[in-house]
Amino acid sequence: MVPTAIGIGAWGLLTGVAMGKAGLSAALMVLMSLVVFAGSAQLAVLPLVSSGAPLWVIWATALCVNLRFVVFSAIWRPYVIDLSWHERLRMAYFTADLNTALFTRRFPEPRPAPGQRPYFWGGAAVNWFAWQVPSIAGILLADLVPVHWGVGFAGVLALLAIALSLAGDRATVVAAAVAGCAAVAAYALPLRLNIVVAIAAAVAIGVLIEHTRRR
Repeated sequence: MVPTAIGIGAWGLLTGVAMGKAGLSAALMVLMSLVVFAGSAQLAVLPLVSSGAPLWVIWATALCVNLRFVVFSAIWRPYVIDLSWHERLRMAYFTADLNTALFTRRFPEPRPAPGQRPYFWGGAAVNWFAWQVPSIAGILLADLVPVHWGVGFAGVLALLAIALSLAGDRATVVAAAVAGCAAVAAYALPLRLNIVVAIAAAVAIGVLIEHTRRR
């Protein structure tokens, strides 16, 4: 996780600055960063919170943006099926895009194995601090960091680097390409639903390729 921490930190800083400039109290924004712990959802609901939108709209927006974690949960299930429910709940809070990708690359076989829990918690700790420290700093120092710096793009590059490293076969490459095309084609959808469309398209094409390969 350490090589990706710089990109995650830059992304967290930009999110924190955006939150700090939203006109809400610093205490509320810090609480949001700690509790939500999802940059895309935080940025999506921020203008809704600032404008006093109904609570159900805020919840629905965050849910749509974070639907990818439903896919992540299906990926994690074979690894954590033997753990207690409270241990799984703790892991669920710390699970994010990057540590999911790195974990599945380190343990490609979807089953419990020695060393998985220390590996998970080591990566989760680095990821959590790499996000929260810059995010909270951005909230508190929002007036000193211009949003137009665009430092959040470093986080996108970090995610892209991990995604490319996972493209080890033709099915994965095709699914990734389909996801990218679907995300761009559906970009005009509200509530960032293009992310959900991209995930659904990638899963569908991946299942189709796997089914064809088995036949």
